[in-house]
Amino acid sequence: MVRFLITRIVGAVVVVWIVSVITFVLFQLAPLLSHTSPVYYYIGRIPFPPGSLQFKALVHRFGFDLPLPAQYWHFISGIFGSTITDGTTTPVACPFPCFGYSFRENELVSTLIGQALPVSVSLCVGAAVIWLIAGVTVGTFSALRPGSFIDRAGMGASLTAVSLPIFFTGPVLLLIFEYTLGWLPDPSYAPITQNPGQWLISMILPWCCLAFLFAALYARLTRSNMLETMGEDYIRTARAKGLGRSTVVVRHGLRAALTPIVTIFGIDLGQLIGSTVITEQVFNFRGLGALTLQGISQQDLPVIQGVTIVAAVVLVVANLIVDVLYGFIDPRVTV
Repeated sequence: MVRFLITRIVGAVVVVWIVSVITFVLFQLAPLLSHTSPVYYYIGRIPFPPGSLQFKALVHRFGFDLPLPAQYWHFISGIFGSTITDGTTTPVACPFPCFGYSFRENELVSTLIGQALPVSVSLCVGAAVIWLIAGVTVGTFSALRPGSFIDRAGMGASLTAVSLPIFFTGPVLLLIFEYTLGWLPDPSYAPITQNPGQWLISMILPWCCLAFLFAALYARLTRSNMLETMGEDYIRTARAKGLGRSTVVVRHGLRAALTPIVTIFGIDLGQLIGSTVITEQVFNFRGLGALTLQGISQQDLPVIQGVTIVAAVVLVVANLIVDVLYGFIDPRVTV
């Protein structure tokens, strides 16, 4: 088990390094391919004309006149702390983790990400718990009674949920539970550390909206895996030994069927952290999705680059946690 964990951790570190290299190269080459100095994408406002001594000094200050490997080393070392200035403003200390400075927002990128990340994590983790429990439950009951009313109703509801996009279900939930019934107030996000009650109330509708789509996918996946698993020889052997139905279903059937579901769950949760743009727009939340959209619209390269790296790290960590869970779900991975 220890060797398994070490191998996965080393692999995760290598993946993060590869992602950092690809991200750096893409974001550094994009301005060059458009015949534009990268300085414009970092600062946005250049008080000096191109080709002037002041402009060249600015390029040198950001290290864009260095070879690409040297620029990458400057980028990686800068994550552990640096001092940022464009020559016209007061130098800004950027502690670890330092992803640069947004001159358009006049704020450290790490600060912007730190403000947006809790919103995305709250949204995704809460929705993930709901869709995992609901999807696995519906899929399991459907698989245990194939062709029954429960199976047809569950899979019909899943098909309907998959067909409805978030930008439709979100306004419908707001219309019903906020404007018509008045059961919930306007979902205004509040940090859990400041007001847990307001945080919970504000997250109910976004959680349901986001979980609605994924629960349907997980229900269909669970049903398919359970139908295949319950027909295996070792299931018939367990029944022949006189084990109870619940023991056969949960300990032998569902445990084996969960392995591919856990894999998909880690990937979905990791990807979702930085891609909840539609949900955040519908409920007026300021998460990583909204921050990314703002960075793209403003061509704020440091923000886009920082969010990309953070989202990649979250995805890698989520998959690392999934690999660890394999040891509890399927002991064969420790061999």
